[in-house]
Amino acid sequence: MKHKSKNRKYIREVLFFLAIMILTFGVILHGQNLSQLKSTITGMKPIYVGAVLFLSVFFVAAEGCMICFLLRSVGVMVHVRQCIGYSFAGFFFSGITPSASGGQPMQLYYMKKDDIPLSEGTAVLMAVATAYKIVLAVIGTVMLLFWRKPLQKYLGGYFFWYMVGLVLNILLVSLLLLVMLRPVLIRYLAEKMICIAQKCRVIRSEEKWLKKMDGFLNGYRETVCFFREHKEKILLLIIMTFFQRSSAFLMTFMVYRGFGLSGTAMYKILLLQAAIYVAVDMLPVPGAQGITEAMYGKVFLPVFSEQYLVPAVCVTRGLGFYLMLVVGAAWILEIHYKKSIQDEKRCMVMLDSTDRYD
Repeated sequence: MKHKSKNRKYIREVLFFLAIMILTFGVILHGQNLSQLKSTITGMKPIYVGAVLFLSVFFVAAEGCMICFLLRSVGVMVHVRQCIGYSFAGFFFSGITPSASGGQPMQLYYMKKDDIPLSEGTAVLMAVATAYKIVLAVIGTVMLLFWRKPLQKYLGGYFFWYMVGLVLNILLVSLLLLVMLRPVLIRYLAEKMICIAQKCRVIRSEEKWLKKMDGFLNGYRETVCFFREHKEKILLLIIMTFFQRSSAFLMTFMVYRGFGLSGTAMYKILLLQAAIYVAVDMLPVPGAQGITEAMYGKVFLPVFSEQYLVPAVCVTRGLGFYLMLVVGAAWILEIHYKKSIQDEKRCMVMLDSTDRYD
């Protein structure tokens, strides 16, 4: 019954995701000459199309390599291909759920199926997530301190969302660090907030939320131990995360060069794409759809001009996001298909042994 309820939940989320996607592209393509759009996209230099594809796959696969690196560090022997699969599964479920909330739980689900201990899996995934938030918060803060005027110029009204995204990321990193350094204080404050929330009828069950909080703190305690025991590996993880995230920023520059455009420095395009990531990262919309495309249109209009702006959005989001979702979905379907075949074989063996006994 619980399994069916989860399936229905994910079906609803996929349908919601598809509805937003159709609405987003409906707005983007409204009033566009589709034959001209197709001609512009197909006219992109093949070597740069290949570069965007490579960066798209690298972005997801690099996370898988980091997961593999950390799991092996704690004595769990896994194959890198297996971990890249976890990464694609995480990318898919993060993409279709609000605030990317479904990614890590599903990664843990597939890890558990492969007999990876829950404590190790939780610690590794939280370490990867923490490293990502630290990198994004540092990039966002550095840009705000040393590149504020260009940011305000290019982002315009979206600068407000940049500040919201940056503040939320900094608050989250601060919370994670507090959980590491002052877990007792965090538990005390969380208990008080849950108690107040129940009295104000914001939540129904205090016990349920306390259980969730304990689960989070216990999982993060494993991560704290991991950080303390593998400091040099965590430093390496943060460096790897920086290059992994930079690969996503680089896609837009490859699209820019693929259309034969020049005149805007590479660093500027990378920083503008990074600014979009900072702004949309914490939004409660599946895949940050709609707002990402809207910001892209505003920020990169002076860079691409009207002629190439919509084709650039289609290529960047199409290859960097939607295609990777399809790959992630294909991996998930393959896993479940293999499992159904194994279950069928197991069932046949059991029936055969029963017949022999009879």
